[in-house]
Amino acid sequence: MIGQPIPRLEDRRLVLGRGCYTDDLNEPGQAYAVFLRSPHAHARILAIDTGAAKGAPGVLAVLTAADYLEAGCKPIRHAANPPDANDVSQPWFRNTVDGFLFQNPQLPLAHDKVRHVGEAVVMVVAESAAQARDAAEMVQVDYEVLDAVVQADAAARDGAPQLWDDAPNNIAFREQCGDREAARAMLARADLRVSREFRISRVVNCQMEPRAALGLYDAAHGRYTLISGSQGVIRLRLTLAEALGAAPDRVRVVCPDVGGGFGARTAIYIEQVAVVWAARVIGRPVKWTGDRSEAFVSDYQGRDQVIRATMGLSRDGRVLALDYEWLGNLGAHTVAFVSMGNGSRVVSSVYDIPASSVLVTAVLTNTVPTAPYRGAGRPEAMHVIERMLDIAARELSIDRIEIRRRNLVKPGQLPYRNPMGLTYDSGDFEGNMDRAVALSEWDGFEARRREARARGRLRGIGAANYIESPVGAARERVEITVLPAGIIDLVSGTQSQGQGHATTFAQVLASQLGIPLDSVRLRTGDTEFVTAGGGTHSDRSMRLVGTLLVEAAVQLIETGRQAARELLAAEQLSFEHGAYATPDGTRRATLFEVATHIAAAGLPADRSIRTLAAAADFTGRIPAYPTGAAVCELEIDPETGEVELLNYTSVDDVGRPVNPLVVEGQVHGGLAQGIGQALSEAYYVDQESGQVLSGSYMDYGVPRAGAVPPLRIEMTESPTRGNPLGIKGGGESGITPATAAIFNALADALRDVTAEEIPMPATSAVLWEILNPAACDPSRPIAQPPYR
Repeated sequence: MIGQPIPRLEDRRLVLGRGCYTDDLNEPGQAYAVFLRSPHAHARILAIDTGAAKGAPGVLAVLTAADYLEAGCKPIRHAANPPDANDVSQPWFRNTVDGFLFQNPQLPLAHDKVRHVGEAVVMVVAESAAQARDAAEMVQVDYEVLDAVVQADAAARDGAPQLWDDAPNNIAFREQCGDREAARAMLARADLRVSREFRISRVVNCQMEPRAALGLYDAAHGRYTLISGSQGVIRLRLTLAEALGAAPDRVRVVCPDVGGGFGARTAIYIEQVAVVWAARVIGRPVKWTGDRSEAFVSDYQGRDQVIRATMGLSRDGRVLALDYEWLGNLGAHTVAFVSMGNGSRVVSSVYDIPASSVLVTAVLTNTVPTAPYRGAGRPEAMHVIERMLDIAARELSIDRIEIRRRNLVKPGQLPYRNPMGLTYDSGDFEGNMDRAVALSEWDGFEARRREARARGRLRGIGAANYIESPVGAARERVEITVLPAGIIDLVSGTQSQGQGHATTFAQVLASQLGIPLDSVRLRTGDTEFVTAGGGTHSDRSMRLVGTLLVEAAVQLIETGRQAARELLAAEQLSFEHGAYATPDGTRRATLFEVATHIAAAGLPADRSIRTLAAAADFTGRIPAYPTGAAVCELEIDPETGEVELLNYTSVDDVGRPVNPLVVEGQVHGGLAQGIGQALSEAYYVDQESGQVLSGSYMDYGVPRAGAVPPLRIEMTESPTRGNPLGIKGGGESGITPATAAIFNALADALRDVTAEEIPMPATSAVLWEILNPAACDPSRPIAQPPYR
């Protein structure tokens, strides 16, 4: 059953509208919360007048940060610095250049200052959402507006507006990764040095389901409950309990169906803490549902990196060294350092490069906080090295595919330790690239380019290789219980937001136990029965859960064998197809029949145990490195700057695919997000005021279905030996090489027009300006918007 493209078991329920999301849930007597948000990017809060709002119809409470602190609650600690990629007992960033690392605790409501447009200042709770909105408009906040800074490089300069007193020059930390001395020595000997600055654009996390939260408080038992969509309930429970000053066992977190996560729903949000606290204040359940306008100024965002790269090469195109400066825009609060950690570890990608150096600088700005966004640093790293290879190929007059071939890690070099300390154990990097080139009909492209030119179009083709380094939360747990009714109850600490866990986990367990697929029932998303687990992100779920399911299945079979011997009155028993059998096959008992016997008589070794169950728990790393190659072919209309993606080829090594249909869907979705970032998703913020200028879907260009080109997707399989199922991961394959392949194709199409780096996103307006410089405003740089 593993490896079969089985349609997802959960899909029928969801497409028929039978899903149950946070906003679908209501509690008797619930009240409704609305947040008054800052209109300023940076300002001191001088006074808050809530008098009129408190007297408004239906209002139950008007709450501020002062009320929160007076109640004895604590700021949120986001745990921005994750466990190391190799040693989970250590934080990722631990050897900072200055011996300094800043992580700010965040209050659910701003206290002394607001630091980005949309930051919550006051919470109004009323009998209805409409009454809460009306009352919020009556709150008067006296602000002293301060200068704002929204770009990471500008924020780190001397004299820039200061967000936090404890983070001089707005720098949270600086850390040197890799051997800078060795890299610079190699660069000094290089025949060619190529330098380029890349501005990886900020993206909005456009999940289908808007965020919502429902808080409850049981005063009689001192218990809190949060119902809210997320990417894992255990992390939320621990963070929420600490903020409320409660023991974790007094806090329950429930996650119903989730309409998309992509990384930004991993960390807790201030609204999730606030509604639970407010429920305690008013003695009633409190519900909040965000709207799209709020989402654009309060949902954690992604990317926003400035990477200054230098590559040194020999005359024959061998890359000798990389030296990067990587500036990450954290936004106003330190929610996550993940992207900078992930990206810095894979700057050399699948290439055999002797020395690499990355100086990581994490910078605070007056923008919405950033968090992991699908790929989380790996797409940024792939974008830079793949663009640099194309630039170097042009400088050296070497074919773009050939320069990659000369530098790829060869099969005989595996296991291969990259300059940042990651060890790739498997992968046919050259084979993946060759297959993508063949499928894309690369060799026939020049004829297609000539045909396009005859039609007045500029045609380009680009390639990109990639590798990922999945990490994520270090702990995971599964529990399996055989129910006499014919159900295998599976509890996992992961949390699906569209990944198809109910199908893929069932495929693994059904294969291990020899039982029907539809007998497996997956339960997640409730700390009443989920006792441990890291949630779902960073390609971790199938790799970790698959490993634990194999272990737990072995335990379950052996535990059941004790009772089966008693039931069948036989010592020697085989197990296959979900049943124990005597050597002659005359007596047989299924797992469910054995479970029934245990429920009645108990286990022979301990009659007090009345269930057939097993559990497996793991803390640590199970390394794996999904890899592959992509080719994009496109045309630009020089009269409008419009881009048409004509073909996209993706060859992906996800290890052993449990369900190829699910993996292909993941590639499609990731590619759509990559297309959006590359071509249309422009999140503009005014540099002086910090005001968001593209704060709705009228202005922010999420790609439509028609933007996704015809796809050629093929999976190769070079299984890792790091886990029993040979799984690497497929959740981020589509997005990781996407911007690199698209921008290489754009640069190829514009090769006779410009050699400068094309701004991201390459909207039709940006491309039109590049193609029509004489018609543009000469007071600003070509193809650069007046704001970012």
